[in-house]
Amino acid sequence: MSPSSPSKDCLLEVEHLFVSYKTRKGWISAVKDVSFSIGPGETLGLVGESGCGKSTVAFSLVNFLGSNGRIVSGSIRFEGSELVGRSRRELNRLRGNRISMVYQNPMSALNPTLRIGEQLAEVLTCHRQMPKAEARDRAAAMLRRVYMPDPEQVMARYPHQLSGGQQQRVVIAMAMLNRPALLIMDEPTTALDVTVEAAVLDLVEDLKEEYGTSILFITHNLGVVARVSDKLCVMYAGEVVEQGPMETVFTHAAHPYTRGLLGCVPRLGSTKKVFSLEPIPGRVPAPWERPDDACVFAPRCRHALDSCRQQKPPWLDVRPGHGARCLLAVDLTEKPLQLRGGPSGPTDAHMETPEEDHPLLQMQDVRVYYEQRKTSLRSLFGLGGKDFVRAVDRVSLSVFRGRTLGIVGESGCGKSSLLKAIIGLEKLNGGRLEFLGVDIGKTVRHRDLEVIREIQMVFQNPDATLNPSYSVGKQIARPIRRFRTVPKGQVRAEVVRLLQAVRLGPEYYDRYPRQLSGGEKQRVGIARALASRPDLVLCDEPVSALDVSVQAAVLNLLMEIQRELGTTLLFIAHDLSVVRYFSDDVAVMYLGQIVERGPAEAIYAPPYHPYTEALLSAVPIPDPSARQKRIRLGGNVPSPLDPPSGCRFHTRCPRRDLLGNESHLCEQEPPPWRRAGQNHFIACHIPLETLTALDPVLHQVS
Repeated sequence: MSPSSPSKDCLLEVEHLFVSYKTRKGWISAVKDVSFSIGPGETLGLVGESGCGKSTVAFSLVNFLGSNGRIVSGSIRFEGSELVGRSRRELNRLRGNRISMVYQNPMSALNPTLRIGEQLAEVLTCHRQMPKAEARDRAAAMLRRVYMPDPEQVMARYPHQLSGGQQQRVVIAMAMLNRPALLIMDEPTTALDVTVEAAVLDLVEDLKEEYGTSILFITHNLGVVARVSDKLCVMYAGEVVEQGPMETVFTHAAHPYTRGLLGCVPRLGSTKKVFSLEPIPGRVPAPWERPDDACVFAPRCRHALDSCRQQKPPWLDVRPGHGARCLLAVDLTEKPLQLRGGPSGPTDAHMETPEEDHPLLQMQDVRVYYEQRKTSLRSLFGLGGKDFVRAVDRVSLSVFRGRTLGIVGESGCGKSSLLKAIIGLEKLNGGRLEFLGVDIGKTVRHRDLEVIREIQMVFQNPDATLNPSYSVGKQIARPIRRFRTVPKGQVRAEVVRLLQAVRLGPEYYDRYPRQLSGGEKQRVGIARALASRPDLVLCDEPVSALDVSVQAAVLNLLMEIQRELGTTLLFIAHDLSVVRYFSDDVAVMYLGQIVERGPAEAIYAPPYHPYTEALLSAVPIPDPSARQKRIRLGGNVPSPLDPPSGCRFHTRCPRRDLLGNESHLCEQEPPPWRRAGQNHFIACHIPLETLTALDPVLHQVS
């Protein structure tokens, strides 16, 4: 039976779709027997790991598969008309008109040589033959509709002059100009801050209600799916393995793969002391490795039977509108999904940090400024002055041995600059950094070898830090030899030990980075950071680009290493659910300064700093039963070249009215530090009693 039962009311009907690509191995099937439908004004979420065929399905809807891709068989009916076999000219009439697409990277959809206004107007002049003046007016009106500040000025700019969030809003405005019946969104919020992501998702919901647009929303973020989708379609290795109403799939998942994805994601309230993540073993098979006569998920499935490896499982309907391609679908759907209990991190006793303990790393009034010359006519003659980007401005923090400090905040708040100062890649413009009582304020070039050995870093993008010309073994061996971690004759054995510690076998020693997956590259980066046996490891967004299963495996690995070696971690991530789960202490950063710091459990419960409250309210939660307070920040983050006076957050603060007649203090005076509990401090003019009385951000609905 088909995983979808199209009806006369469907806007889009995809039935038994097969898509193949021509490669050196011949024609390879990328999508097999995919069926689903989308009704008018309905949102279908399409989820799965990288390589599962989600984007291929999206591109096949308008036959945008490239010269080496083709639809082998199947049907795609849009508004009752068949799209398969249509000519390019006919499809061009639909693209950008009745069907629009929003891409993951907005710069790939914007022409860098044309102003924004020209690109927006072109959509209307091309599809509607509208006069240019009228098209510009309509474009400006749509920019206002997507909450773009000062649209007339934005239309005069080039794409590179806009922030990432502004670029994405322009692309959404462009997609909505012709009021399409179907909007395809391919990972539209992956690269955005949590606050901008929340605003974009609100915008999508508003446009959907206003124009009745149907949406195909592709993402690997289960929190986003839970928030925007009416129906959920789960893909694995080119096949639809489960489909049904969003809330039903989340609460009664019928396929082991869906249950595995949900078990990989930390909830906002979960912690490593109580829950452990369950990564899916193995990886998504390459298209040429997928069997035609067995369950494609069987090699990774904890529930697999012998019959799963001997025959293709049929599609089973377990509820009206809810089904899965699994022999055990009926049994699994009756078992509510629960996160596995039991601490996966250090014990509670280990977690306690008395105030009198000496910190491993101490930051006092740390400042990192970037010099920027003023752009004026005087500067052409060498008479211009200098401005300074205050990336980190008087930050004071303590990091204790064996604990994890998470640092959160929007892009541009100074998180990465702070880590670069600690590692020695940026020089200090003021303040003091002490590691084990030793001043480490100098750059890495002027530091003692022993200090370099004890502080290592795991970067966000392993591709940028691994040399493609050297094997994995040689790259891990280099710091071992440099720091003389073991005698020369034991270097290879030490590399193998590190590879095994990060769950990679000895065979990876001679492999090159191009032969590894993204998760394997990140594990190599972790192994190399551990090669010198450091006391402190700095992690700069180490899991943000990974699939949820690989993310869970990397987080478990870091926690295991910390537990066994007593390593101290400084952890940056934009996903506050991950930070809450992984960190013992949290510092919230805004425009170069810390606005709240304390134990993780205290940061995520009232009283909050207003900025922390806004961040938490924007986090997508992979739980349809959870209800969040809706707080959205207005405007963009002010420039660190000229930060606001007083409290730097006052220009966007949604809680200023709580001060009443004393709100002027926010503009005139830096906020005082208020003690909200043991080791918990908030920098805010609003009294703690008022902040404590506010409702929690997250409510669980039973």
